[in-house]
Amino acid sequence: RNKNSYWIVWYLCRCTMRALVLVFFLYGCAPLAVIGDKEGPIIERPSLSSLINLPSPEQKAVVSVYSFSDLTGQRKTVDNMALFSTAVTQGGDLYLIEALMQAGRGSWFTVIERKGLANLTRERQLIVNTRTTYDGEGANKLQPLLFSGLIMEGGIISYDTNFMTGGLGARYLGIGINNRYRRDRVTVSLRAVLVQTGEILLNVSTSKTIFSAAAGSDVFKFYEGGTELIEIESGLTENETVGYAVKIAIETAVYALIMQGIELNMWDFKKKEG
Repeated sequence: RNKNSYWIVWYLCRCTMRALVLVFFLYGCAPLAVIGDKEGPIIERPSLSSLINLPSPEQKAVVSVYSFSDLTGQRKTVDNMALFSTAVTQGGDLYLIEALMQAGRGSWFTVIERKGLANLTRERQLIVNTRTTYDGEGANKLQPLLFSGLIMEGGIISYDTNFMTGGLGARYLGIGINNRYRRDRVTVSLRAVLVQTGEILLNVSTSKTIFSAAAGSDVFKFYEGGTELIEIESGLTENETVGYAVKIAIETAVYALIMQGIELNMWDFKKKEG
């Protein structure tokens, strides 16, 4: 009877362990299945909302952007090896132009083309030559190019990685769970230069923290008298993209630049009638 009881207990324990392993495996794989089947929620950027909802100004400013480059010089790293790809985007000027055009729903700045000025000049010259050739001296002339009162300059000045890391884990009877997190930070600088004198009228710097998190679980068990091994691992990692963080930092910088200009009485909101 004692021998039979032993085998019954052993069989029940074995079945229970297999059931727990199966449940643990299904639970651990569930997040991975969700990733492939569903898209994440659309997250609205507070920086963009603040920028778009700015009241209209008294007068719209004409500005130009020549460059907004990466000044960090950092390269992507994999296993402590530097790659040729840069760590941050090289298209900061495009983000800056977009942010300027979205300020106050387009009521704050008229952004003129300077990045592709050579292409624009050649195209205008081609139009002039074609019109003169076929229509003579009386051909319709092109409108003059706009010139800006302010130049928006700056760049991505720092990209700090791993300035904060941590995690937590636990293991019991071969079953373990763990989670880790990491924080990076990108900083941008933006200034407004007066074209007539070259004076720097406004200058701001803003930073955005980049969050990364990882969660995992694993099972490491021997059963059948220690002759068979089962090992299961499941994990999920989510990283905030560097480009997304740079975009938020630039939008915040444009907003801060506008507010700094208001404090210095450079411009003001349009007065409401009545």
